[in-house]
Amino acid sequence: MTTTTHETTPVLPLPEGVAKAVTIAGGVIAAASAMMSWTWTDEFPGDLTYYGSPAGLQWLALVGGALTALLALAAHGAPGFRWMSPSGSKNGILFAATGTLAVCWYSVIAISVQLGGLANLEPGGFVAAAGSLIAVLGALGLPLDRRTNVKHPPLAWWWFAIAAASVVFRIGLDQGFALTVIPDGIEEIFTTNTWFFVALPAVILLVAGLKLADQWLRIGRIERPLAAPAPLASWLEILLIIAVFAVGLVAATFGISAEDGELFIGYLLLVAFTTAALNASGLLLRLRDLTSKHRTVTTGAAFAAAAAFPFTQSSDVYTLIGVNILIFATVALGLNIVVGLAGLLDLGYVAFLGVGAYAAALVSGSQFSVFRGLHLPFPVAVLIGAAAALVFGVVIGAPTLRLRGDYLAIVTLGFGEIFRISMNNLDGTSGPSLTNGPNGVAAIPDVSLFGFDFGQPHDILGFQLGKFGNYLLLMLIVTAIVVTVFTRVADSRIGRAWVAIREDETAAEAMGINGFKVKLIAFALGATLAGLAGAVQAHVASAVSPDQYLFAGAVPPNSAFLLAAVILGGMGTVSGPLVGTALLFLIPAKLQFLQDYQLLAFGIALILLMRFRPEGIIANRRQKLEFHEADIPAQSAPADALTKAGA
Repeated sequence: MTTTTHETTPVLPLPEGVAKAVTIAGGVIAAASAMMSWTWTDEFPGDLTYYGSPAGLQWLALVGGALTALLALAAHGAPGFRWMSPSGSKNGILFAATGTLAVCWYSVIAISVQLGGLANLEPGGFVAAAGSLIAVLGALGLPLDRRTNVKHPPLAWWWFAIAAASVVFRIGLDQGFALTVIPDGIEEIFTTNTWFFVALPAVILLVAGLKLADQWLRIGRIERPLAAPAPLASWLEILLIIAVFAVGLVAATFGISAEDGELFIGYLLLVAFTTAALNASGLLLRLRDLTSKHRTVTTGAAFAAAAAFPFTQSSDVYTLIGVNILIFATVALGLNIVVGLAGLLDLGYVAFLGVGAYAAALVSGSQFSVFRGLHLPFPVAVLIGAAAALVFGVVIGAPTLRLRGDYLAIVTLGFGEIFRISMNNLDGTSGPSLTNGPNGVAAIPDVSLFGFDFGQPHDILGFQLGKFGNYLLLMLIVTAIVVTVFTRVADSRIGRAWVAIREDETAAEAMGINGFKVKLIAFALGATLAGLAGAVQAHVASAVSPDQYLFAGAVPPNSAFLLAAVILGGMGTVSGPLVGTALLFLIPAKLQFLQDYQLLAFGIALILLMRFRPEGIIANRRQKLEFHEADIPAQSAPADALTKAGA
């Protein structure tokens, strides 16, 4: 007996032809609004005052509206657009329209709040809001993939009581009467964090609203086999891959170069909904098949796009962000061996980054190093940093890896703190003179390889490449080495042994795997890769000091940041830590108000991730099946299969 759990029906009772026309019209209107003025003053970030010249958030509305209209044409078989919707699902249209709505309405609200009312909106702002709303209403009238029955338990009454009490308390802080019930000495905690008493009821109401919206919309997904693509010549498929990475470079450059928090928030909204739209339409699956077929070309195109990034920048401001993302992503890949493949929870991993950085800094010719007369070539300094981290990994891992679970996590956390305190005390007063104590090792010379000084600007192909542009290209080489090591090891016999240990150590040992030896290799290799990245980081930053290597802090890298990047991006994958690191580095860097609450934001993000997508943003196939095993329909037994009773 088969139970149907999904259906293809519209949310709003509209004729399909009318819904299609309304959706396309709404997308076109939203896109056209980008050519109009949204506000009369240039005080709002991005200067949205011009006609015929999109800027800032207007570019996002243009992209979102155009994508909505194109997906609507593709899903209905318009000639020349059918390739954009290989799955045939209309859900991608709804996601694209919702993303456009989110960007447009966020922009309108932000303009009104910052400038003081709706009177500050020009016609373009109203057109954007109306067009995006029309597109969503039209998309809701299309036959969508939906679940047949969705029931959420309502929030308990006391949640709304908390929200009401929070609002009253916030008003009381403004009026002063709430201060009378706050004990003396802690008033400042409440008066400087009044935002919390607005954010708390907003979150409660948002959760309640999302539950009601989910029960009404019942948006789901029906897995449909994709039709076989039209055969293309190999050279044309390669050109498509190159074009995709070129578009990705433009999108990434736009996000990294966003100067204002408002623009970056809109960018994140559009990227999230666009990704969901392309996934629902089947384009991402089609692209994955194409890149799997041409894996070598894909890898080359990815690194070529990253290498082209510094040539798109007129200054080193955003290039430095790219360098830091690559450094921390490389370290996260090393941690991914320990956590993602071997399943070992390491809370002091940033210490290995510090070991590599200090070891390379001490032998690189800094006048603040105890070895002032020693200036080894950069490749040798990098090898020394990696070797030092390897030694520390073995020394720390050998006595501790017989522990499991929480005990191992506590020991590694202790090692991270011991390293930081030791570097702080090796100043010649509290201990031997080695690291210059809290002052660290400064004035580390720039890298020089084969006569190429990475600290000086250079003209390459008519473009001037600054200091951090040079270092970005260097970090790409290091990242390529680390990615190669990770992929080769993960697919090897030792990699399969790590996965077996992660899944069930007792069962793995019963099958003949030496659990301690395998875990020690993972620990040592992960430490080595971190030391390699640390050696480069020391030269990029030109200084190392103990306060850079905390368990948690407002500025990455730290152990909490690296662990969050691996879990958020997707454990056991190559691209997962890269994406996770980019997001966790960019979001606090672009949104200044989050810098003081970085750990709180990390915690909330991880809680939401564990609830809705425990396998991470980019999922490992094995873990995706494990986490969503309950969602896979049960396979009915063949009619002629023998049962236990009938055997």
